[in-house]
Amino acid sequence: MLEELPSVFLVGPMGAGKTTIGRLLAKQLGRSFVDSDWYVESQTGADIAWIFAKEGEAGFRARETRAIDELTQHQQIVLATGGGAVMRAENREFLHQRGIVVYLNAPVDVQMARTSKDKSRPLLQQPNPRQILQNLYRIRDPLYRQVAHIILPTGHTYPRHMVHQLLQQLESFLVPTAIDRATITTDSGSSED
Repeated sequence: MLEELPSVFLVGPMGAGKTTIGRLLAKQLGRSFVDSDWYVESQTGADIAWIFAKEGEAGFRARETRAIDELTQHQQIVLATGGGAVMRAENREFLHQRGIVVYLNAPVDVQMARTSKDKSRPLLQQPNPRQILQNLYRIRDPLYRQVAHIILPTGHTYPRHMVHQLLQQLESFLVPTAIDRATITTDSGSSED
């Protein structure tokens, strides 16, 4: 029955688990998994840090928008987007109109724990990465919420348990009364990720 679902698009801050959850979800659904950042890199032939250095954030965001427009037109995929993808209105529209958007909501402490040693994130190569994450969360959280059909907190349970919760919520989109895709929020358990 879940094979009838449209594509699933994951949004949320860096370190929320979009790639981990996306891969597990795609496996459960028997679908292809795509990461929009990796897609941009494969199309460009350069990594995100290089694109930021040479073209600035605006150049990267333009490439990201083209990628999201193209990828959201694919049928029955699981797509993990970059943390800043929601900053552009056209990206939010592509995502919200073309599939089911899941916001993986990770608190700043979870983001810090998961990204502290990652040197591949250009926005965090600053003296105070916690402050940057807090500022980004404050700006982007309302946009994630605006585009989301499902809001799933992360950092409180194991990824496989989160995918199980998510699959249950996705089933509700197969019920005719859920066609309007009201936003669903889930409380998660207390065990650690």
